[in-house]
Amino acid sequence: MEQVKRMLEFIEKSPSSYHAVENVQKALEGAGYVPLLENSKWALSPGGKYYVARNGSSLIAFSIPEMEPAGFHMIASHSDSPCFKIKEEPEMKVEDRYVKLNVEKYGGMILSTWLDRPLSVAGRVVAADGQGNTVIKNVDVDQDLFVIPNVAIHMNRDMNKGVEYNVQTDMLPLYGEAGQDGAFQEMIAKAAGMESGDILGSDLFLYNREKGRVFGAKGEFLCAPRLDDLECVYASLQAMLCAVPERYINLMIVFDNEEVGSTTRQGAASTFLQDTLKRICLAMGGGENDYHRLLADSFMISADNAHAVHPNHPEKADPTNRPYLNGGIVIKYHGSQKYTTDAVSAAVMKEICKRAEVPWQTYANRSDIAGGSTLGNLSAAQVPVRTADIGLPQLAMHSAYETAGARDVEYMIRAMECFYKA
Repeated sequence: MEQVKRMLEFIEKSPSSYHAVENVQKALEGAGYVPLLENSKWALSPGGKYYVARNGSSLIAFSIPEMEPAGFHMIASHSDSPCFKIKEEPEMKVEDRYVKLNVEKYGGMILSTWLDRPLSVAGRVVAADGQGNTVIKNVDVDQDLFVIPNVAIHMNRDMNKGVEYNVQTDMLPLYGEAGQDGAFQEMIAKAAGMESGDILGSDLFLYNREKGRVFGAKGEFLCAPRLDDLECVYASLQAMLCAVPERYINLMIVFDNEEVGSTTRQGAASTFLQDTLKRICLAMGGGENDYHRLLADSFMISADNAHAVHPNHPEKADPTNRPYLNGGIVIKYHGSQKYTTDAVSAAVMKEICKRAEVPWQTYANRSDIAGGSTLGNLSAAQVPVRTADIGLPQLAMHSAYETAGARDVEYMIRAMECFYKA
């Protein structure tokens, strides 16, 4: 259970996509990975370990074998989770007594799960440095700051019959008492070690302050915020740190903005991965032909969590593809290729699980329920390699507090490490 403990600590220290990538960077640098900049020339060596970040919220780490590489072995996950983004000029007075914040949805969240929980704010701020330049700094106000209060059942007797929440009216967090104009901006500036007047912009998000926990009759389950998809980010990081490449260039890819469609410069639909792969080839003395040769013998694991059979609603699952918590890695299928797994990539993934001695199970949507897409099919539009979509089974996906199996974390790390060592 040591990996579970460490994963929950990683999630707690990663309240935003910026913090998640920052924590990955620290771990990589501690293991000897060399940071690269996109606006600098790259010099790479056989046996070298490197990483490059984009936007502070996406990252690609790679390690090069000593021998001439045969292709790329890639694992992709994402750093973002559904939450509330704080709008510009956020403070709103209520009857000259309260101050609440103006927020909007980021991603497809379960709104009700954010009510009556201790919340705080994290993200990044951009400020002037006094010399005509800008400074970007991650910020986390590490204290209980907000709550989104429910309406008492006495004031809505139909509450338990179902409520349709309006984000603009029902989901605004209570921040403080009136009479503190500008207090929010001052608080953010203080947390960032800046002057309020120097801040030029910010990307700030609410996050759930509740810590991750292990529970169950035998401690077999876990709950935490942001399991989708920091659980897979953590697993791929651990595998990357342990594995030494033999024939393939190993890549750990963390994309941002998966929860809002990935169509950003740092998302899975961007050229970030393609740009990086081409630059690796060029920096190692290759050219366009070498790039396409390496792609032809490459494989990607798109790792984004999967829906487990729900104990209260087993009818929501497909009749025959029914993954369970602690049942192992989930291989995901979709007839319209929202998940990219096909017969060949599934066979590769199953063989990896066999070699790693970890269980696997399968997922497909019910044929009458539309599902979402993930990283694999979007990144394949830029980098067309064989891909398997997998994940770990979980409950309450896109809740502010999600549930998963404690044994599955170790299964994923072992399978990913096996893949990287191939």
